[in-house]
Amino acid sequence: MDQLLAAVDLGSNSFRLSIARIVQNDDSVQIYATDRLKETVRLAAGLNAERVLDEDAIQRAIAVLSRFGERLENFPAGRVRAVATNTFRVARNVAEFLPRAEAALGYPIEVISGQEEARLVYSGVVHELPPSNKQRFVVDIGGGSTEFIIGRELEPLIMKSLAMGCVSYTKSFFPDGKVTEEGFVLAEIAARKEIEIISRQYRHLGWDEAFGSSGTAKALVATLEESGFSEKGITLDGMQKLKKVLIRHGSAHAPELRGLKLDRMEVLPAGLSIMMAIFSELQVKQMFQGDGALRVGVLYDMLGRDSSHDKRDETAGVFMKRYHIDSRQAARVKKQALAFFDSILADETAADDLRRYLSWACDLHETGLSISQNNYHKHTAYVMANADMPGFSEAEQELLSFLTWAIRVSWTNCCPKSQAASNGC
Repeated sequence: MDQLLAAVDLGSNSFRLSIARIVQNDDSVQIYATDRLKETVRLAAGLNAERVLDEDAIQRAIAVLSRFGERLENFPAGRVRAVATNTFRVARNVAEFLPRAEAALGYPIEVISGQEEARLVYSGVVHELPPSNKQRFVVDIGGGSTEFIIGRELEPLIMKSLAMGCVSYTKSFFPDGKVTEEGFVLAEIAARKEIEIISRQYRHLGWDEAFGSSGTAKALVATLEESGFSEKGITLDGMQKLKKVLIRHGSAHAPELRGLKLDRMEVLPAGLSIMMAIFSELQVKQMFQGDGALRVGVLYDMLGRDSSHDKRDETAGVFMKRYHIDSRQAARVKKQALAFFDSILADETAADDLRRYLSWACDLHETGLSISQNNYHKHTAYVMANADMPGFSEAEQELLSFLTWAIRVSWTNCCPKSQAASNGC
């Protein structure tokens, strides 16, 4: 069991579980999938106008997570990582939903930022592609958000997550599965309005080849190629042909369409609208399917955390340089803080993880000095909670925020009542 890793991707459309085996080669480590599970949940469809997730959607999610939990029974906690994306980010009642979801799964669930989602998506895609020094453009159309990444080799150069997805757009523009020309027009206008914010920057940076990593991209490639609308991959001409068929039939249940799976039919028109907007606004000529995705990126990120290549260490180092932190002072503070920590928590089961967070907090506690010397710990806490910090989940950033804030607060005041329950004070 200790050679297995498991990643759970809680998307706005589907929940996915990937179990992989670690294989050590001469000078590298590879991850090979041994089991994959996917269940359609349509979680984003349960969000109302006030962004409150309804009970029906919650129950669908709980049922799937319970089945995933049964499959993961006896997996050590350190070998399972579950990440949640857009719907968890925006749902106003996530604080009530998340504990129920974690109880059903049996493992903690990290709600990750759009930026972190983009980083993990890119990692998953490029790890499954042949090595190349070409500049690559990766698009992941999810149920509630779409990620855009340009990178070279394993390093992302620019990343963005936009609030548009195949489930949310289905609800807004193609309700009850009805496909109309007006729905397409409105959906494409809405998507292009979102994309135009990043269009100039992405087109200026450019790319050599483009890949789609989502279920939408996979469905489009299969449908376009098998229906004879495209010879290879996704093209704008092929999508326009597909769009005409969908409008003519008023739904995705068109007999001349080949390669389209039943579970993708409802959200295909919305996904197609978003993809057509991407091609038009960013002037994409052709896009191929990328087999890797978020869950693959999570697996490789877990592998890094078990080695000397933890992305969080790299991020902490980048922040120390960016905010001109005195590394010698940080080292002195860290030495004393960790010595005290070890004297009281050395035998605790979770001590190793807690020790790492304390170490990062010591490294970064003077971040706020670059803003102002007055109440700099408050400025630091704000940066920790709100900055894009690759490798860190939202919960981890909140913990860093609390630790860096508390470093300048007296012991009796270090744990406000509002934070007491979540921080164990």
